[in-house]
Amino acid sequence: MSATLYTSFSTAGLVVHWLLIELQVPHDLTVLDFEKREQKAPGYLALNPAGVVPTLVLDGQVMTEAAAIVMHLADLFPEAALAPPLGSLQRSQYYRWMLFMANTLQPAYRAWFYPDEPAGPAQREASREQARLKLEAGWQQVADHLQVNGPYLLGEKSSAADFMLTMLMRWSRNMPRPTDSWPVLKAHADAMKAMPSFKETYRREGLTDWT
Repeated sequence: MSATLYTSFSTAGLVVHWLLIELQVPHDLTVLDFEKREQKAPGYLALNPAGVVPTLVLDGQVMTEAAAIVMHLADLFPEAALAPPLGSLQRSQYYRWMLFMANTLQPAYRAWFYPDEPAGPAQREASREQARLKLEAGWQQVADHLQVNGPYLLGEKSSAADFMLTMLMRWSRNMPRPTDSWPVLKAHADAMKAMPSFKETYRREGLTDWT
């Protein structure tokens, strides 16, 4: 298996990088310089027309969208047991949380970090405030779920969805109410951050925050 991950450190590519390390998939990294807008260069746009990261080229097949890549990698390595069996009730919950993260949390983060996008510069602060409220409501929903059904999203054992969740919790670290302020979310993050593969991902990406 040959794999090349196009990413930029400390972005959505982190979860794919982490999973490749966890699954011990040999891979090459192509790190894009966002300051030079390499993610908008014609060569990269030919791979990923959205001009964002991550992009994973696996045995010549181009894959985009972090959540989709994570689910595909989990299915490729069933021996790692990072995704429930097809057709199971747990599988439906796995889909639910992956899509909740992709459809609810990630767009709200986008509006928080790039508040000019939704409604223009004049509505910058209003956009950020709406994003903050949406994120805090979303994290409360996750916290309520984990309080009853945890310690992981699907119960007693972690899944690929928890990798995605941990990355998104990290994104809140400098927000007015970071996820660490919910004890149950902090406990979840601490358990995931204790994984050797997380520590190795951090080492390779040169990250030192949120440890």
